[in-house]
Amino acid sequence: MSAAVLRPGLTGRVLRRLCQASAVIGGLLLIAIAFVTLASVAGRVFWSSPILGDVELVQLACAIGLACFLPYTQWQGTNIMVDFFTARASAPNKRRLDALGSLLLAAMTGLIGWRTAAGAMAAHEYGETSMLMSIPIWIPYALMVPGLLLTAVVSLYIAWCTLRFSTMTQPSRGDPRE
Repeated sequence: MSAAVLRPGLTGRVLRRLCQASAVIGGLLLIAIAFVTLASVAGRVFWSSPILGDVELVQLACAIGLACFLPYTQWQGTNIMVDFFTARASAPNKRRLDALGSLLLAAMTGLIGWRTAAGAMAAHEYGETSMLMSIPIWIPYALMVPGLLLTAVVSLYIAWCTLRFSTMTQPSRGDPRE
């Protein structure tokens, strides 16, 4: 059951807006990097002068963009799901498995967010920079952390809602995402 189908309560509305804002930021970032790539290719073709470090920019921006898109894909329920093994399971069992998957995603993205934050602090402490453009590596690391942690929070919320919904005998207005 995806959150997009259900109408969220106050907590859900706040999380939905945060997810949407994060996805917009990720989209704008990828549009900007597409223009950088276009400018670099045009510079290479027409003036034999590409943008130095364009590959670094693309790598760093794509990592940040991915972290920005994760919360929204989880909120929409559009992460990749393999339902081959659960095709014949009952609806309550599928909801429980969905909740378990959301809990596992929360744990994973929480762990990755924590370690990315730790990596950002270490890169800042040691002054680590990218090879060509000398971009401080801690900055893109730090920009990935909010998306990862928001994904963890959204996943916990969806797991809670899914478990709560699966214990109801019939759909009602009690679902916090309604």
